[in-house]
Amino acid sequence: MRQDCKFFESRTYASGETVRKCDLDLAPEAPWRCPEGCPAYERRLADVNWKHGSLVTPPTPEEPPGLDEHGDDIAALLDAAEDIVNEAGPRIRAEVDAERRANEGSALTRWLRRRRR
Repeated sequence: MRQDCKFFESRTYASGETVRKCDLDLAPEAPWRCPEGCPAYERRLADVNWKHGSLVTPPTPEEPPGLDEHGDDIAALLDAAEDIVNEAGPRIRAEVDAERRANEGSALTRWLRRRRR
């Protein structure tokens, strides 16, 4: 991918796993390639208000075999995986919120019981 593009983003997690993506979701073969002649490519001129660490982005992983022949299939698979994650997010959030509300209520109930004694 073009790391000098304004829309390229890379993030490395504590586990060492690195995510490389296009913020506009225009690179179906990410993290390996940007589309040829991408109309949104814009050279990064300055990083305003960003905090940079001392580490350099790890090298891009090797392209999977058959990317040229099966690029569309790979992109469709990655899109399907993204849809699954995006669908699960709100449901998980609702479960966590419900659990928090239940715990808040039980803490209040415990406090009221202690006050009555």
